[in-house]
Amino acid sequence: MTTAGSGNGPAHLPVLLDRVLELLDPVSAAPGAVVVDATIGLGGHSAALLARHPQLRLIGIDRDPAALERSQARLAAHRDRVQLIHGVYDTLPEVLAAAGIERVDGVLFDLGVSSMQLDVDDRGFSYSRDTALDMRMDTTTGRTAADVVNDYPVAELVRVLSEYGEERFARRIAKAIDRERAVAPLTSSARLAELVRDAVPAATRRTGGHPAKRTFQALRIEVNDELGALERALPAAVTALRVGGRLVVLAYQSLEDRIVKRTFVAGATTTAPPDLPVVPASDLPQLRLLTRGAEQADEQEIASNPRAASVRLRAIERIRQAA
Repeated sequence: MTTAGSGNGPAHLPVLLDRVLELLDPVSAAPGAVVVDATIGLGGHSAALLARHPQLRLIGIDRDPAALERSQARLAAHRDRVQLIHGVYDTLPEVLAAAGIERVDGVLFDLGVSSMQLDVDDRGFSYSRDTALDMRMDTTTGRTAADVVNDYPVAELVRVLSEYGEERFARRIAKAIDRERAVAPLTSSARLAELVRDAVPAATRRTGGHPAKRTFQALRIEVNDELGALERALPAAVTALRVGGRLVVLAYQSLEDRIVKRTFVAGATTTAPPDLPVVPASDLPQLRLLTRGAEQADEQEIASNPRAASVRLRAIERIRQAA
């Protein structure tokens, strides 16, 4: 997640940049090294890696065409070493196969919605302004948030809000949406935020930030299949790593972080029974954890970039290939 600046170019505020570089520097310095930025966004992390490692080759993936345009401009000085791909990060195996690459040295995932997406009025991610209910990270395809709120049965809306927003008042909100759309289609982000606010008990509205935050998160995750894509992408990224390769993930909400933690811990744990005297090679861990739990931004970074407040960073190193 990178904060976008005003004007024609992005401000250079990639989250936890120094820590990401520290983790990826050892695998980026070798001649012929290949790193995949699976969510390249505005290109902040990638620009820093390319500047530090003159022989590094970088493959950048993003589902947002506008983000790819911005990152292409930002990385223009390194264009001979950069390949940008329009796609979702779970297409990593296909991207590498098309490039003729079997193994890579590093992979970076900077998950979540970018500041640019939040700040552009017609994207519909923000509940603080009145915009169209779109929320697609890839504006060229797929259903919109308006499609979800107007077409999903109430029970499905409850599921989405409960699972992806961890919303306690999912049923009340879904019923409020259902009443509204029975009169006219719901197309305004401001109107949706107002509906959610009115559906939530007054005592709850006074704490925990904007009442619509969880609903907007849930809709965004549903529209973009974010958790499903992550579930598919992480094992693919691990498989793509050479022995000694590293995978770094920055997550911004608990549902993503749980998936990352589960995948990393499973790969770093033996699959042999605990009482087995000799562990077969096939049951040895494939990964080594490079972080103790999830690392967070410090107060200084949060002060300069408030959107770093929710980040959780985890990283692993591939220590052996699958048997």
